[in-house]
Amino acid sequence: MICIPTYNERDNLEPMMRALGDRLDIDRDRVLVIDDNSPDGTGALADALTAELPWVDVLHRPKKQGIGPAYIAGFRRALAAGAELVVEMDCDFSHDPADVLRLIASCEAGTDVTLGSRWVAGGGTVNWGSGRKLISRGGSLYARTLLGVGIRDLTGGFKCFRREVLEAVDLDAIAAKGYGFQIEATYRVLRKGFSVAEIPITFVDRRVGESKMGGSIVVEAMLQVPLLRYRALRGQL
Repeated sequence: MICIPTYNERDNLEPMMRALGDRLDIDRDRVLVIDDNSPDGTGALADALTAELPWVDVLHRPKKQGIGPAYIAGFRRALAAGAELVVEMDCDFSHDPADVLRLIASCEAGTDVTLGSRWVAGGGTVNWGSGRKLISRGGSLYARTLLGVGIRDLTGGFKCFRREVLEAVDLDAIAAKGYGFQIEATYRVLRKGFSVAEIPITFVDRRVGESKMGGSIVVEAMLQVPLLRYRALRGQL
């Protein structure tokens, strides 16, 4: 199941659903839209699409609570539905729908978690300025160094999980609400002894809609990293 959180993504939603439908096995695969009561009508459009696209489901949440809680709610729905593989991705085409199949294939071959990485050989970004690249690379280096792990794109949000991984990780214990969720989730996976592979992707900055990244999200992630390390050293992860 592909989990896609949305907040004010009306202009991107239908093109993304159709792009995924062109690539997925719609007799087997499903897409779950997790909408946080978008004021632009994204949730209503998602409901309308389910009538035409039976492989699309919608999970409505009462308000915007952050990408972390949205993904956790989606993961729980996916597990309850019996999904063996669970993918997380953005709705704004920064993650290429064609790359979903590469993530799935990696996990089907035995990897526990496969991460679409901007910062391994062959990966990269499009339409990013030097400042944003510095923040992203620096954030990943900061987290990697403090946590003592080798993953190069710890802030990456394009992943495929095997069911067993999500069942083993304590989803209730994940504290990060913003993009620090990506760091925390991957670190908890590694602490459980699961394998994480990075495959190169090209991340394309959104062309439609507004970015949800803000200063408070960056600060949360920076503060979360040393706290995660502290908890790990105390045997709490």
